[in-house]
Amino acid sequence: MLKSAALALSLAAIPLSGIPASAETAIFAGGCFWCVESDMDQVPGVTATISGYSGGTKKNPTYQDHEGHREVLKVEFDPSRISYDHLVTTFLRTIDPTDEGGQFCDRGYAYTTAIYAVGDAQLASATKAKADAEAQLGMKLATQVALASEFTEAEDYHQNYYSVNPAKYKYYRFACGRDARVKDVWGADAYKGVPAH
Repeated sequence: MLKSAALALSLAAIPLSGIPASAETAIFAGGCFWCVESDMDQVPGVTATISGYSGGTKKNPTYQDHEGHREVLKVEFDPSRISYDHLVTTFLRTIDPTDEGGQFCDRGYAYTTAIYAVGDAQLASATKAKADAEAQLGMKLATQVALASEFTEAEDYHQNYYSVNPAKYKYYRFACGRDARVKDVWGADAYKGVPAH
């Protein structure tokens, strides 16, 4: 009986399905959450992504009514494979952080950019990454850095939209000019993991 209990305890300590026991969370607003999800899913070390809404005070925001909230992506990552510093630096190179009115063809507050830090260590890291990016680009960035507030998961039809509706998604992304603008802003430093469209 004792051996069985010990075996059960030792098995419980083994991570299941490759999910790291020490997974961490990051939250990014980078315009349309479909695109942020597509980009972040390509980053080695990212283990899961969920589209949603955050940054506002409205309770139970929905796609039809999320005034005051941004579209965001919750990113689960394995810190043994990618550090938060590297992840936030990568995120900044998938967006146009100089645009204060939205992202690409999506305009308005819901599509503006932000890094929502989960705790003080992430806040310090994100603040430094923003300052480094400002130095590289030679201008102040519009991307907000703030502590994370409540996250509300978006409707099911928004999750993994880029893979569930590939033709519609690819057309949307191309027509919006997302990849072209990111390349204009970042040049050779634009994130290379963005899938070709």
